[in-house]
Amino acid sequence: MKRIIALSLALLMLFALAACGQTEDQPETPSEAPEASEPAPENTEAPAPSDLAYVEGKGTLVVGITEFEPMDYQDENGNWIGFDADMAKAFAESLGVKAQFQLIDWDNKLFELENKNIDVVWNGMTLTDEVLNSMECSNAYCNNAQVVIVKADVADQYQDVESVKDLSFAVEAGSAGKEQVEALGATYTEVADQATALMEVSAGTSDAAVIDSLMAAAMVGEGTGYADLTYTVGLNSEEYGVGFRQGSDLAAALNDFFAASYANGTMMDIAETYGVQAAVIAQ
Repeated sequence: MKRIIALSLALLMLFALAACGQTEDQPETPSEAPEASEPAPENTEAPAPSDLAYVEGKGTLVVGITEFEPMDYQDENGNWIGFDADMAKAFAESLGVKAQFQLIDWDNKLFELENKNIDVVWNGMTLTDEVLNSMECSNAYCNNAQVVIVKADVADQYQDVESVKDLSFAVEAGSAGKEQVEALGATYTEVADQATALMEVSAGTSDAAVIDSLMAAAMVGEGTGYADLTYTVGLNSEEYGVGFRQGSDLAAALNDFFAASYANGTMMDIAETYGVQAAVIAQ
């Protein structure tokens, strides 16, 4: 009996040692390899649409404007003419499309562009920081300034900036003229366009207006529709440009057109038709 018990103990010890040896010698089970990450999906977004192709496809270049002689205004037959209007027609023709003119609220010009109600703002637009940051703009093509308009019979009283600060002004909403009046700290009323601002002064409902010098030269003084008005103080100097939607390839196309039309004399011929040749910037 003792021999059986001893043999049993010996066998148990052998089994225990064998089990320990297997645990120590057996290599660790390798952890499962991480699943291979799926390849990043390819960028399937379509490239940004070309504004040039869009305009060519529909056959029209819709030009956002206001009534602004000598840049954009209507002749006796209701056709849009002016330096900007004629240049826009020539540019559209170079693209193989027709220019279509759309009157806009100047304060909403960016909204009109972004919603594709118009394709371009081409209306003696000053290249302000706001415009340059919100639109794709052409090169500057005309020099301009903002000038004070008053009645001719009191003009001698308003020959410097200090003398006009206490006047009440009419200004086009969203315009460079409005910015200049705000800088003066003067009181003002916003109106739809610069032509309406002139009407306010002529009617006596505002003391003065601030408008573009090119418009002033064409619309106030002897021989114009506002012979009772004149311009006195210049408030700044600035440049005109044409605005498209952000990223639009039409801006580069227009710059090429400007360069070609300046080189062949077309731009200056059109400018001379409207008396703005001295303001044209070489391209």
